[in-house]
Amino acid sequence: MLRNRFAHTRRAWRHTGTVLFQAAAIALAMAMVLPVRAADERAVKARVAPVYPEIAKRMRITGLVRVEARVDADGKVISVKTLSGNHALSTAAEDAVSKWKFAAGAGTSTVDVDINFNLQ
Repeated sequence: MLRNRFAHTRRAWRHTGTVLFQAAAIALAMAMVLPVRAADERAVKARVAPVYPEIAKRMRITGLVRVEARVDADGKVISVKTLSGNHALSTAAEDAVSKWKFAAGAGTSTVDVDINFNLQ
């Protein structure tokens, strides 16, 4: 009696593993077929250079700041937020990108912008 119970449990686990494997295979296939929504590419019509923060200059802080900008159909920046980079530089990058002008598009879109701060 006890032996049959374990045999049933092993079959149940084997079936569960098969179902999970099939589900994972389907998820992987769907991920390969469906396109990933990347940030839109919009041409920049007018750029404003960021003002290097004085405290960052004194501390010799450099690096890349990645900013996400939401752009309306006319090309005006609606909102800006920092995705990555040094916090001492992020405000300057956000201020600069918020003044940029992009090419007109079909609607509101999201554009990722990299601002490189280096001391030269």
